[in-house]
Amino acid sequence: MTRLFSIRKRSLALITLVWAILQLGGMFTPGLLDDVDSVYIRIAREMLSRHDYVTPTIDGIRFFDKPPLMYWLAAGSMRVFGIHDWAARLPLTLGFLALLFAAYALGNRFFRTLSPAHAPDRAGLYAALALATSIGPYLYTRFFIPDMLVTLFMTLSVHTFLLALERARSRSSALWPMLGFSSTLALSLLTKGLIGIVFPIGFAVFYLVFTGNLRLLGRLKLLPSLLTFLVIALPWHILAALRNPAIAMPAGVGLPARAGWAWFYLYNEHIARFLSKRIPHDYGNVPVPLFWLLLVLWLLPWAAFLPAALRDAVASLRTRMRGGLNLRFDSDPLAGSPGFSAPDHSAEAAPALLLWAGIILGFFTISARQEYYHLPAIPALAILVGGVLAAAERQPTSHDAALTSAAAATSLSPERARRQTLLASGWFLAPFGTILAAICGFFAITAPHPRAGLTLSDALTSNPADYNLSLGHLYDLTGAAMGFFRGPLALVAIGMLVLGPIAYIIRRKGRLFAANLTVVAGMTAVLVAAHGGLVRFNPILGSKDLALAINAVKQPGDQIILDGELTSGSTLLFYCDQPVLLVNGRVNGPWFGSFWPDAPHIFLDDDALRHRWSGPERLFLLTYHPDQRIPDLSRFGPVHILATSGGKTILTNR
Repeated sequence: MTRLFSIRKRSLALITLVWAILQLGGMFTPGLLDDVDSVYIRIAREMLSRHDYVTPTIDGIRFFDKPPLMYWLAAGSMRVFGIHDWAARLPLTLGFLALLFAAYALGNRFFRTLSPAHAPDRAGLYAALALATSIGPYLYTRFFIPDMLVTLFMTLSVHTFLLALERARSRSSALWPMLGFSSTLALSLLTKGLIGIVFPIGFAVFYLVFTGNLRLLGRLKLLPSLLTFLVIALPWHILAALRNPAIAMPAGVGLPARAGWAWFYLYNEHIARFLSKRIPHDYGNVPVPLFWLLLVLWLLPWAAFLPAALRDAVASLRTRMRGGLNLRFDSDPLAGSPGFSAPDHSAEAAPALLLWAGIILGFFTISARQEYYHLPAIPALAILVGGVLAAAERQPTSHDAALTSAAAATSLSPERARRQTLLASGWFLAPFGTILAAICGFFAITAPHPRAGLTLSDALTSNPADYNLSLGHLYDLTGAAMGFFRGPLALVAIGMLVLGPIAYIIRRKGRLFAANLTVVAGMTAVLVAAHGGLVRFNPILGSKDLALAINAVKQPGDQIILDGELTSGSTLLFYCDQPVLLVNGRVNGPWFGSFWPDAPHIFLDDDALRHRWSGPERLFLLTYHPDQRIPDLSRFGPVHILATSGGKTILTNR
């Protein structure tokens, strides 16, 4: 037991170290991004100032798009640590660490008996490190969206359900794991709505049917689990419905005659979104082929080992199906070793992980989808990868003879695992890393040096049609813009050489643990470079610098105006901490809430802007089109340029 504790302590320390390198620094830089990142955090700040934690508002207007848990977490953190962007980000950062630990625990449950005898937690370690250093999970912790927390709750719900089922099979009480399952369901519902419970419940039901364990349903303490779920999830839903009842809606805008929170949140945000009929339609829809291609991209570089892991899982499942899926939990073949004793759950791995990933990916294949909707499935794939990497390290020992029939049916032989992982490294990672290193190195060396006075925004193109996608601004990059990214490009080149050809050479020498850690180190360098690129790109994506310029001169009574919709400069709301007016911006996020009689009058048209420009109050106007606004507004009053950043300009009339 002492030996096992020491192994686990070292593994958890390594996971925490990688998390700290990649995540902690990202809390402090760069500033918030315009759009959902700053919108959600501003909602949390308004909750604090209004002392209303039931009805979310943005710019004083009701905002029913999402449930409240993300807002509550950010508000609570800012209440404790102060009003800072890093404080708002802290809960998501800690939630990602919890996800890594959850993947570690579940990977060890599935693959402990198939891992090396000297390191029985190796599969869990690799699963966590793969999650920590994959492209997708890293990118989608760079801004404040609920999907990584939903991924955490999905992982916890799978584990707690399997624990409950194990107890039900052994006729022990399943109460505590089922209470954990129902609690994660409720938290997931409060994080992203009905989709947060569809996947865990779907997994549980299909797993019971698929494994022939539906007869155990009566032992799963459904009544106390349901009561626990309702106690956690129901109060906010009831209060939100009561405080925001249906009101009369204007005709001719596509809304029902009467609508309130229940119509918008329960129908429009869930059913209509699934059918791609949501009003307003303010989001992109990724084509199915691209959606599946992005799944591979988000799991890079560890996607190289995914085909081998999937082949093994499917083969294991077929083997068990020929004999009937009556999953047994026999004793661990390592139980005779000093310090090791645990049930063998390897038979669960293939059906659980394939079903977990399949439900999520299948659902979004037939419904509306964005680039990051794969995220709740990625831990299942990372755990599969962790299993095949751990199996490759296992050396045949006398304990292998003690493998149970279940383990024998689901195990991947060490020789085959080593061969497949070596092929994946040699045929994919090594050439991929070499090619990408050459491309990035080429641009780092040959990209033109930006001339004096040229900003990154000057070197980019503009593709507004793509901005409904979360990474739409990547289409703005040009060859000329690469000169602003020399440092990150050079670091990416180094990292790709490390995780590609160098890791392959180490793997060929049989030093598998060192090879896998080399991939981790190389990808860590790549993601650190990605953060550096995001910092350079931030003036395009956010408006913090402009907010600070306004704060340096604004006085009480001054008014901030956005020339366009709210997301064109939503960071100003957070950093300037005051409402803003919107010119021609009654669209998307605040549109539905603007129909309430108590909604503040924040919407202007061009004539109203011109009238205010000639008035006595000082105005700060954020615009993307100063060449049009300056001559237009000059007819009504003086126009001064206060600051320019990222293709946006602050104009003022004083």
